[in-house]
Amino acid sequence: MGTGISTLVVGHGLPVVLVDVDEGVLERARAASATGLRHAQLTGALPAGRAPGKLRTTLSLGDAAEATVIIEAVTELPEKKAEVLAGLAALVRPGTPLISNTSGIPIDEMAAWVPRPEDLIGTHFMNPAYLIAMVEVIRGPKTADRTVESVLALLTRIGRRAVVVNDAPGFVTSRLLHPMINDAAQVIGAGTATVEEVDTLMQGCLGHPTGPLRTADLIGIDNLVDALNALHARTGDERCRPSKVLLDKVRLGELGRKSGRGFYVYSEAKS
Repeated sequence: MGTGISTLVVGHGLPVVLVDVDEGVLERARAASATGLRHAQLTGALPAGRAPGKLRTTLSLGDAAEATVIIEAVTELPEKKAEVLAGLAALVRPGTPLISNTSGIPIDEMAAWVPRPEDLIGTHFMNPAYLIAMVEVIRGPKTADRTVESVLALLTRIGRRAVVVNDAPGFVTSRLLHPMINDAAQVIGAGTATVEEVDTLMQGCLGHPTGPLRTADLIGIDNLVDALNALHARTGDERCRPSKVLLDKVRLGELGRKSGRGFYVYSEAKS
């Protein structure tokens, strides 16, 4: 997700410092970003003729200290997000928007992790971020007006349309989409239909653009399980308890497009 967001931002001519803890991940991110830029340009998803911004990759969180906006996109595990957000908040200037690209953890819960909760706000970019123009923006109870205004201005500058919603576990998109994908996986586990049949029916009858199981592969099935666990812990909704089918996929390393196999088989793994 961080790679996709970085591709979107540099594609609109802005510089990005992309931080990770593994050089191999950063190497794949550089290659994936270059491929994503070509794809987005060919499909007209980026401004024609605009020179891309510079993408710098680094293993040091300190290299983000001069950023004017922070977008955190680590996995949906509270302890990891807390560590990264607290570290970044200690580095950047007060008033710098701290954006968590989260799929379900409430922003008010995250506010306890940073010294200036007024700077904290949530976004939920859809994957791939450089192709999907709509972004869910989550305003926490302590989020300042100036933070909302800054983030909306940034999203406009990078060609995104934003819908601002109130804080709650899963917000709108994840609260509706993730249990649906979980249900679709249970339909597969019950033998009611094949993967292709489920996706085809959801596309043709209910207008889902890709089908829920193809979407799961795009999200990353491990990321989906983390997000479902976060939702289940905060809502108690049994539809959010990850199904055996999803858990088995994670156990087998069948994580979706990034591993080359999920509900579908892909010719090459994606970063």
